[in-house]
Amino acid sequence: MNFLELGISENIIKVLKSSGIKEPTPIQEQSIKLIKDGKDVIGEAQTGTGKTLAFLLPIFENISLEMNDVQALIITPTRELAIQITEEANKLTKAKDINILAAYGGKDITGQIKKLNKNIHLIIATPGRLLDHLERKTVDLSKLKTLVIDEADQMLLMGFKPEVEAILKTTNKLRQTLCFSATLNSDVKKLAYKFMKNPVEITVEKQTVTLENIKQNVVETTDRKKQDALCAVLKEDNPYMAIIFCRTKIRADKLEEDLHDRGFKCLIIHSDILQSKRERAMKSFRNGDVQYLIATDVAARGLDISGVSHIYNYDIPETSESYIHRIGRTGRAGEKGYTCLFVTPKDMDTLNEIEKTIGFKIDKRNIEQI
Repeated sequence: MNFLELGISENIIKVLKSSGIKEPTPIQEQSIKLIKDGKDVIGEAQTGTGKTLAFLLPIFENISLEMNDVQALIITPTRELAIQITEEANKLTKAKDINILAAYGGKDITGQIKKLNKNIHLIIATPGRLLDHLERKTVDLSKLKTLVIDEADQMLLMGFKPEVEAILKTTNKLRQTLCFSATLNSDVKKLAYKFMKNPVEITVEKQTVTLENIKQNVVETTDRKKQDALCAVLKEDNPYMAIIFCRTKIRADKLEEDLHDRGFKCLIIHSDILQSKRERAMKSFRNGDVQYLIATDVAARGLDISGVSHIYNYDIPETSESYIHRIGRTGRAGEKGYTCLFVTPKDMDTLNEIEKTIGFKIDKRNIEQI
């Protein structure tokens, strides 16, 4: 099936082709027509499956340039994800001149209010900043046609359920609701079904299919020697572009400081870093000015950065699903990727779970400690 058969206009297809997108992904094939026809949809899809375009394309098709109202709203848990979706949406404006507002914290609210005086068709927002606008009465969602809750599992994990429910209560009751999540656990389903009308559930295959492009290693070490082990691996590999994952913000901060002292060029993103600094860090990393990006799972969730050759799991993730999310950021589009997981004796149960999920034992990597 191609985009034309899914009801996407030729102008938009031209823009997609100019970005190298020729064929729809499975999540796009399954959801575009349903969304275009006004159905409520719950989609289970991971980062890298093309889910952003799965909802953006039909939203663009359904927005009327004749109406001077906010017709579509996309809520995301993090500013980085809001920025990324806005970038994707802005590319599509070459085909259809839709007015878009990105509303998230860390950006001057007066500038956002000024922009809202114009005719805005689509808002991409984080919950806190959107509630700010609703309280100031600078945003009116009473004519909303489509609402998207993106990364719903992370939204709940980060404690945004009250904010999301407060936002939903201000919207048009006849709206279409779309809920996308990497995992459809019972909490996500409860939230979705509370506000949706006979939703169609869509699940795309887990990312394990892409693991064949990714070489995986595990380094056994101790807490005391872990940082030395990481540095030894980084020096051996000298990767083009790598993400190093830490479990907490405190550990990410400490690692960034220590790696910097050891002469490694790295930047950091997590939710306590100033938004302007995070944006600069992401831009430097995307441009290839910096070799290493240190990140927590929440800050990096949903980020789709092309060209990442290596993923280093400095801290083992809490679940095997998180491991697949992390390593799925390399080995994209047929390219080869490499991942290295650092484990200490206390991590062995989690490592066994990961190996059970991916269906094989990860090869050990022996290094000379420095």
